[in-house]
Amino acid sequence: MNFPQTKITDFIEEHHVLTLATSAENRPYCANCFYVYLKDENLFVFTSDDTTKHVRDVAVNNCVAGSVVLETSTVGKIQGIQFTGRMFLPADEQAQKAHHKYMFKYPFATLMNTQLWVLEPDFIKLTDNRLGFGKKVIWKKDE
Repeated sequence: MNFPQTKITDFIEEHHVLTLATSAENRPYCANCFYVYLKDENLFVFTSDDTTKHVRDVAVNNCVAGSVVLETSTVGKIQGIQFTGRMFLPADEQAQKAHHKYMFKYPFATLMNTQLWVLEPDFIKLTDNRLGFGKKVIWKKDE
């Protein structure tokens, strides 16, 4: 597997909330999730309750989309990624590393009854106006 370019991974690691878009029975839905990023595995890691709509949607259709953005009103500073991928429960070998990193960053998560999820992107587009107006950096997973 090839991994996203440094500009993309640097942006992902600088932020902590992603917007997750799911769809089931032809009905789209969005949720915001605190995440950590496992750069070596190219995985977003987050927790969610099994009763949430986005988790119920993923049980039907695990193809998801999402975004991470820098909130700014200054056009020259606009940055953000849009991505597509698959959301699933982590495999045993991923789970321990993912759990440790997530709980270290978000210790309050231990107080909630949630489950750890991972999102493996297959496409990421970074828009970064600091590189030039509308400048895009695109990464696609090798098939």
